Amino acid sequence: MSGGNTWRWTVTVSKDTDIAVRRLLAQRGLKKGDLSKYIEDAVKWRVFDQTLAEMRSEFADLAPEALQDLIAEATEAVRNDMRETFVRTCVKDS
Repeated sequence: MSGGNTWRWTVTVSKDTDIAVRRLLAQRGLKKGDLSKYIEDAVKWRVFDQTLAEMRSEFADLAPEALQDLIAEATEAVRNDMRETFVRTCVKDS
């Protein structure tokens, strides 16, 4: 978490969850302030997991070969963009 881009949340959890998380953090030698980092990591993983599940359902009816072709096409497009950016940066710095 970068210091200038943080937001304060007020969350409510069960007592059992609070105890379990604090115990887990304590076992790993983490301090009270590390709770925010732990929650942020957990939220990021949950968002990623849900996004992945949504994408899987969107492409569930696509044949594996067609999906692989789509992935290859997207990968190549990103690589080309990165190469172009790299070349522009090198030329500009020269």
